[in-house]
Amino acid sequence: MSLWTPDGERPVSRDAGPAPEPTPEDVPSFDELSPEDQQRVLEMQAEMEDVRQGLLEAPASVVVANHAMGIYELAAIHLTAPEPKLPEAVLAIDALAALVDGLEGRLGEAEATLQGALAQLRAAYLEVAKARG
Repeated sequence: MSLWTPDGERPVSRDAGPAPEPTPEDVPSFDELSPEDQQRVLEMQAEMEDVRQGLLEAPASVVVANHAMGIYELAAIHLTAPEPKLPEAVLAIDALAALVDGLEGRLGEAEATLQGALAQLRAAYLEVAKARG
């Protein structure tokens, strides 16, 4: 069996185990890239700088609240899975609680929404845990 790579076909054994981690020597330098790839790298760097600038301009409370909603989504996914993963949901709920409770009064306009989301998750957890016995 073989695997095609940009450097050509590489033999692959099913018993070979995981591929080795690339080392810095395996990564081509910018000068070794094609002009198209160099352009893509420059565009990605410009995009990342735009993101950094946007984060710098946004109030930290907005960014933290956005991350907190990601944690809410994580807990909800674990609670609503066909086979709920309660320990994973508990970790996410506790993480959200740490943010919401620990930053009380500092989360700006999103604080009430985050408090409500946390209460919903706690209630959903109790309901799922009860249903599972």
